[in-house]
Order: sequence, then C-alpha cells, then structure tokens
Amino acid sequence: MNQDIIVNDDLVWQPEQAKLTFSAQWFGGQVLCHISVALLEHLSGQQLVDEASIMLAFEAQRFDIEEQVSDLISQEAFGPDGSLTL
Repeated sequence: MNQDIIVNDDLVWQPEQAKLTFSAQWFGGQVLCHISVALLEHLSGQQLVDEASIMLAFEAQRFDIEEQVSDLISQEAFGPDGSLTL
C-alpha cells in the first residue's frame, strides 16, 4: 500500500472508451486517472464482461493500481490535461 497516493471511490465507467475514470489524492491535490478494461483484465487475470465485474476487479486490484499511479507520478507522465492514463 502506498501512503502517498490514495485512490478515491469516485469510479466512473466509460463504456464508449472501455475505461474507468477515477481520481487519486496526492499530497493534498487531486489527479484525474484513467485505466483501461484491457489493463484491468491483465491485472485480474479475468475477462471482464460487464460494469459490475469491472468495478469488482478494480477494487480487488486497488493497491496495485495505487502503485502504478505512484510510479506514473514519479515519472511525471501526465497527459496534456494533467491526467494519468494507466
């Protein structure tokens, strides 16, 4: 678990783009983040076929996702809009 990054519970499923959007708190600020369903499937080792399974996979992988967000912040891998894409 990464103490510098806290992934919030504000998950938004975006089926058109096959991704979840969420925010993370980092030293008092918020960073918008995106994770693809493909990456969630890879992390979970499961095929994710509906919103419920996608949300459950995110929760099961939350600590790994926090680590990836932390790594991207360390690399300053922000997009033009200031968001991070996993």
